[in-house]
Amino acid sequence: MECNFIEYFEKTLNKVSSKVAIDDNLSTLTFNELNINSDKVAISILNFSDEYRKPIPVYIPKSRWSVVSFLGIIKSGNFYVPLDIKSPVERTLKILEALKSECIITDKEHEIKLIEIGYQGRIITIENVLDLYISDYEIIRLSKIKNSIIDLDPIYSIFTSGSTGTPKGVLISHRGVMDYIEWAIQTYNVTSNEIIGNQAPFYFDNSTLDIYLMLASGATLNIIPEDKFTFPIKLIEYVNEKEINFVFWVPSVLNSVSNFDAFSSILPTNLNKILFAGEAMSNKHLNYWRNKCPNALYSNLYGPTEITVDCTYYIVDRKFNDDESLPIGKACKNTQILILSEKGKLVQRGEIGELCVRGSSLAFGYYNDSEKTKSAFIQNPLHNLYPDIIYKTGDLVYENELEEYIFMGRKDSQIKHMGYRIELGEIETAIQGVQGVKNACVLYDDTLKQIVGFYIGDISNIEIRKSLMNTLPKYMIPTKWFIELDFPLNANGKVDRLELKKKLE
Repeated sequence: MECNFIEYFEKTLNKVSSKVAIDDNLSTLTFNELNINSDKVAISILNFSDEYRKPIPVYIPKSRWSVVSFLGIIKSGNFYVPLDIKSPVERTLKILEALKSECIITDKEHEIKLIEIGYQGRIITIENVLDLYISDYEIIRLSKIKNSIIDLDPIYSIFTSGSTGTPKGVLISHRGVMDYIEWAIQTYNVTSNEIIGNQAPFYFDNSTLDIYLMLASGATLNIIPEDKFTFPIKLIEYVNEKEINFVFWVPSVLNSVSNFDAFSSILPTNLNKILFAGEAMSNKHLNYWRNKCPNALYSNLYGPTEITVDCTYYIVDRKFNDDESLPIGKACKNTQILILSEKGKLVQRGEIGELCVRGSSLAFGYYNDSEKTKSAFIQNPLHNLYPDIIYKTGDLVYENELEEYIFMGRKDSQIKHMGYRIELGEIETAIQGVQGVKNACVLYDDTLKQIVGFYIGDISNIEIRKSLMNTLPKYMIPTKWFIELDFPLNANGKVDRLELKKKLE
């Protein structure tokens, strides 16, 4: 049994050392080159400090060198923290302050920016690292460190947005990633023949699946250039050119291909495993993909960053109407889902409650923030016989008659309107099912106490309202509407609801 993820990688290395591990469309690295260069990163860190289990930020544009840095940091016995080079300086500084890291890995271009914003630690540039010579002594040193890393050591921390404006660093263990990747390889039959088309930024937890599937299975990771996602036809052309057959994308990307009707011009030639997560997937857009590419596997995954990416999954196995909700499925292996009422009791099947999770996939909590950790990671309210931590997701779900979980929306998007408790997500699903609507988002105006619908499409809001009368009670139908040419997206590719809400001010 492996004790850490380095051991998974070494098994892969022994099998496919000369195979391409990473292709970032500028150049490639074989697994052997990935191994050698990550060793150099690890030695550079150890030459500076012998301390282990410390956070080391990576401030590099998404590329093969990002992954080299991540693996090198892990080999040094520390954990990596991906930073967004496009993030506002203020947010970057808040993260660096929370980490109090003594060193950071960057490239020469961004070294200047770090100096300008006043970073006080040691700056390690990837260009200088690659010139290092590794001695036999240092190889032995790295081997000793590997043997000292256990599965409950931290492997990475990803910072998410905090409600107070201060980012929260979710800290994930080797065990969490190992559990997740073992499950994914088994569930989706992932082999070294996979060519994974990466969309998720490396500071977004969806990228965990892409990176670690490559490290554990010998698959090739293709980092798709960001600009390809702006043009659906060019995106599919690229996917075909690189023979990509496995993707894990946010629904917004799939929606864009559907809205643009890209498949009337070009079809994917190799793509046969299509996974998605990060926000609710509309069956209208999924049905477009399923009709055009009927032989592919489609899977809806769900989970917050605090649960090593995903805790439930659904492999699409039946037909759905455009206005139906797509299940988020059942629990991943070695994970238990608890649907709890506000009083901390298990709800009955069909009853809505908060989705809570227990299992080794749980994060340790928030780095250097015990108060926020205690509020979200709590003792299992079903007993107090021994320590049993669960994570409260803040998401509302119910279990249907097929024992599948159906996502209803955020607890904080559940509103009280005209005396009724309403899930805004249910309204969005209904609007997205209306013919002529390409996408929809529903918000609540707390000042005017009204439900507001935003949509993209070639249909009037009067026609939408008329159609909704057949699916929603009158009190759930938006009374104010905005038609948009496009929705603002955040850095992760999801609809930016905060930006849309500014229109209500």
